Amino acid sequence: MTGPVIHGPALKTKVMLVGQAPGPHEHKVMKPFGWTAGKTLFKWFHETVGWSEEQFRARIYIAAVARCFPGKAPNGGGDRRPDEVEMANCRPWLERETRILKPELVIPVGSLAIEQVLGVKGPLVDFIGKAFAVTYHGVAVEVVALPHPSGASTWHRMEPGVTLLKRALRLLQARLEKPSPSPSPSTSTSTPGELRRRVERPRR
Repeated sequence: MTGPVIHGPALKTKVMLVGQAPGPHEHKVMKPFGWTAGKTLFKWFHETVGWSEEQFRARIYIAAVARCFPGKAPNGGGDRRPDEVEMANCRPWLERETRILKPELVIPVGSLAIEQVLGVKGPLVDFIGKAFAVTYHGVAVEVVALPHPSGASTWHRMEPGVTLLKRALRLLQARLEKPSPSPSPSTSTSTPGELRRRVERPRR
């Protein structure tokens, strides 16, 4: 991994976004999602809840499974996916951040972050547009996942990605427009094994 550690400012909030890792340009602005993918991400939220980028950054704590740019993929197919050792080295930060903030809503962005937060692997169609109740680093949270807004990805621009992204953003809108986005009292915590066996229906 190369470059400086990139992270958002300290916030008192009950909403945490977990990304994959900084891209090759974030060091220029020293902000997570500070380049092209961030513009797409903030556009989604502006169109859904009416927040500007500044309002988003002031209301949602932005973390990541890896804190430095992992470098380019050897085959030239975009940024390299952080490996298990790199994620393990950064995991103590996520654990401490989660235990300090005690978020009620976690938004993993991209397949790697979704795997790390939910503890299971699977295609994006199993996770986008649905809400899950899990225990994340010892904290009971509700999880609403998003696809990665990278320009290299076509998933969110093609069906079923277009429809599932809209569904996920509606789920987030309903939670972010409340005074405090709290998990539904009737929702039981899902273990990784339970998530493997079933996919919850979207909560409205």
